[in-house]
Amino acid sequence: MHIIKNVTTGMVEQIPLTVAEETKRDAEEAAYEAGADDRAAAEVRAERNSLISATDYLALTDVPLSTEMTAYRQALRDITTQDGFPLTIEWPTQPE
Repeated sequence: MHIIKNVTTGMVEQIPLTVAEETKRDAEEAAYEAGADDRAAAEVRAERNSLISATDYLALTDVPLSTEMTAYRQALRDITTQDGFPLTIEWPTQPE
């Protein structure tokens, strides 16, 4: 069975699927689930890139980066090497 919402009536209905349709749906769900880590990794990398970009202006000035900011930016680059990546991330704290 497949549950859908009828957009015309707004009612939730159960639609019987054939064996072939069930098999295809199971395969699609398995493929989607198999890609969960890849999607999580892409989200983490996007967030990491955003955080690095937010401090890029500091690296472009005539003033050298502080030791703390250099360590912070390196910790962001090293996110992908953490144990538990991409599902468990310890985000570094941006220095003041």
